[in-house]
Amino acid sequence: HASAMEALRVSSLRYSLDPPSHPVTCASLGGFENASNLRGRYWRLSAAGPLFAASFVAARSHYRQHLTRRSRAKPRHRRLAVAANVQATNTSAGDPHKWLEDVLGEEQLEWVRARNADCLSALGEPQETETYRRLLAILDSKEKIPQAYRIGGKDGQYVYNFWQDDQHVQGIWRKCTLQSYLTPTPEWSTVIDVDALPPPTVGTAKTWVWHGSRLLDDGPRGVTDRALIKLSPGGSDADTMREFDLKSEAWVEGENAGFAMPTPAKSQVQYRTRDELLVGSDFGSDGSCLTDSGYPRVIRSWKRGTPIEEAVTVFEGEQTDVAAYQYAYHDRGFVHELQVRGITFYTAAYKYRRLDDDRLHSMTANEDPTPFLDVPIPNDADFGTFADSALIELRSDWQPPGCNRSFLAGSLLATPLDDVIKNMWVNTTLLFEPTATRSLSSKTDTKDYLILTVLEDVRTSLTFWKYAGSSWELQETSGDAVAVGESVQVQSLDRASDSDNAVWLWRDGFLIPDSLDFANAENCCASPERIKSKPAMFDASGLCVEQHFAESLDGTRVPYFVIRPAEMPMDGSVPTLVRAYGGFEVSLTPAYSAGVGAGWMEAGGVQVVANIRGGGEYGPRWHQGALKEKRHKAFEDLEAVAQDLITRGIASPAKLAVMGGSNGGLLVGNMLCRPVASSLFGAAVCQVPLLDMKVYSRLLAGASWMAEYGNPEIPEEWTFLRRHSAYQMLRHDCLELSEEGAPDVAGGTALSVCAEPGNAEKWTCPQVLFTTSTRDDRVHPGHARKMVASLLQEAVPKGKAPVVHYWENTEGGHGGAADNKQRAHMWALSYRFLEVALNASWA
Repeated sequence: HASAMEALRVSSLRYSLDPPSHPVTCASLGGFENASNLRGRYWRLSAAGPLFAASFVAARSHYRQHLTRRSRAKPRHRRLAVAANVQATNTSAGDPHKWLEDVLGEEQLEWVRARNADCLSALGEPQETETYRRLLAILDSKEKIPQAYRIGGKDGQYVYNFWQDDQHVQGIWRKCTLQSYLTPTPEWSTVIDVDALPPPTVGTAKTWVWHGSRLLDDGPRGVTDRALIKLSPGGSDADTMREFDLKSEAWVEGENAGFAMPTPAKSQVQYRTRDELLVGSDFGSDGSCLTDSGYPRVIRSWKRGTPIEEAVTVFEGEQTDVAAYQYAYHDRGFVHELQVRGITFYTAAYKYRRLDDDRLHSMTANEDPTPFLDVPIPNDADFGTFADSALIELRSDWQPPGCNRSFLAGSLLATPLDDVIKNMWVNTTLLFEPTATRSLSSKTDTKDYLILTVLEDVRTSLTFWKYAGSSWELQETSGDAVAVGESVQVQSLDRASDSDNAVWLWRDGFLIPDSLDFANAENCCASPERIKSKPAMFDASGLCVEQHFAESLDGTRVPYFVIRPAEMPMDGSVPTLVRAYGGFEVSLTPAYSAGVGAGWMEAGGVQVVANIRGGGEYGPRWHQGALKEKRHKAFEDLEAVAQDLITRGIASPAKLAVMGGSNGGLLVGNMLCRPVASSLFGAAVCQVPLLDMKVYSRLLAGASWMAEYGNPEIPEEWTFLRRHSAYQMLRHDCLELSEEGAPDVAGGTALSVCAEPGNAEKWTCPQVLFTTSTRDDRVHPGHARKMVASLLQEAVPKGKAPVVHYWENTEGGHGGAADNKQRAHMWALSYRFLEVALNASWA
């Protein structure tokens, strides 16, 4: 249906502390709570990058199965927990801090407890601050707009919502009628109470974290009365699965032979029919069914009433692939089934077979002899369907065979599916073509319409296409973009998006609270009805939003937003916080962030959002401009933004801080070490970061990101990786410690900008706070642990690191927190650090 990278590109990094209320801040945290827009048509939805959002990881996940990744271990056939410990015990003389990679070792956890105590001793207990109380009140607020979706198509009576507040710490899955939802005070009834479940008994996990639901789609003959519920111990990506009956509101078990996978694993699972699942997992718990990246390599057909050990293999990917997938689904009267080899994070090989409803229900996947046929498209293109039409989104320029024109990277094509399989392209319709300033951000499908969300210099507009018979018709609209600093997102009403043409429109902006409209694609959403509005969660009076463009080192224009007091003095005296990400084609679009507002801007701080290369703001070319050996372009872009802020008088180095997490943590790590950046920023917050690029591909899910960063096992690629591997830059370039395994470079060539003559003597690390999670099984906490150990033991004694703090939550997964109290704690701590580091007047 929609773009394969949509879950990423729709700006899954909303960095908002706000509790999830609309599709872009989804509480499902990677479950299928917002499946209406995607419905699992694309393999990359199951292989998200190391995304991090301030309150939720990759919060715009819609139908993403990013929780299906498996950590990489060497030798190949080891489980995650074993791998983490085994790797850490092989301590190298070249890395004295490698022992900290043992995640759950007692000595290592004692080190964590000591660092946490030091941090709280220096900054104070967050729970005792007014900021914490404000943030927790926002997170628990009953005035949030509950993001809801109908289940059951037009005949469905209920909309469902996942909700957390002070009374439901881990959350409840609840429902009400659509009519009730449209009123100011919906009458909800609880379906599943996560707090009431027996607690997990896995490692440091104390609570269950909701990972969403996978619905049964039994086609026109069935009803949507079953769901596969995913729950994670402590917030890790590894989760459990159990089948739930939506009619009786009870777990399916006993004589009904419900499906269940009680052992936490990064599995992918979905219904093929009511009595058959397609499952990818670590069958046998020995790693033999995983790829080198740690994702499922083997897909099996699991029949109801049989043990999973008897599931039959139906598809296998290559050992070197990122992952393998197989899925079948109903689509506007057609039944499609796909097998996908995820070769790298951005490339895939698709095989397709068309089924009919009778065949689907009469034979299991392994019994059906219908052959899968190759889908002849570029391996970096995304593939999906709309009825009998194929949707193809390009990541590189392409001229299809027999077609009289070529199409640009970032274009969206529609071609009859039968023609695609025959490699015939004469009937191709160009649904979207990018320009230098215009890109396709996302798409939403309804019964008859495809709605494109388009970015023009990071301003949103909507385009409507109608599928009539076998042709696509562009609908006439004004095409006007929203105002600077505002945003609009589209969500189908129903989890089965092809049930009707009704949609929800979510509107917000940096200073504009969320609102929800009920609209219809049939009139291009021209007459929306306002259903709900969230009240202001912070005082935005006197604040304004601006968009500026900085000129990067190579002349590229880099957009960024500034949210500031309208009457502030332009003398660099106001504390300013810059947020950026710069990777995986993730766009940072305007969003209402009550947490940033209450914790930072309301007191007088300035917020800056930088749309640097590596993101998706200008489509594939913007992303590819910072891939692999071009990674430094993202860092140069952020340095240009920082310098532009200083030139304009908005900030000064002593008052300027940078914040980023995960891939953004690698960005911040480079800002700490690079000679230009470290002189521009006075402080930094580095969250769940990648930092040691020498070993990242051997830690947890890291191998799946080599298409983004490069492979350190290949000498030529280690050469450019070394230039932005923050851990090596710190120890061997900034601190000039001896290095084992340094790449061979031409004589006189520096290993990084930090190693250029004279830079080490001038370098001093900005004040810094690192945060991570013991339960993060996506980006290894060893990255942050080792960086902090080096700073404390090797930089501080030399007077090179004046302030270094570290906080590691024992729960929370890659999001850093498992519930609202933990989220409020983490963010109150971060803002307290920034207040002190930047000498804020209100501190």
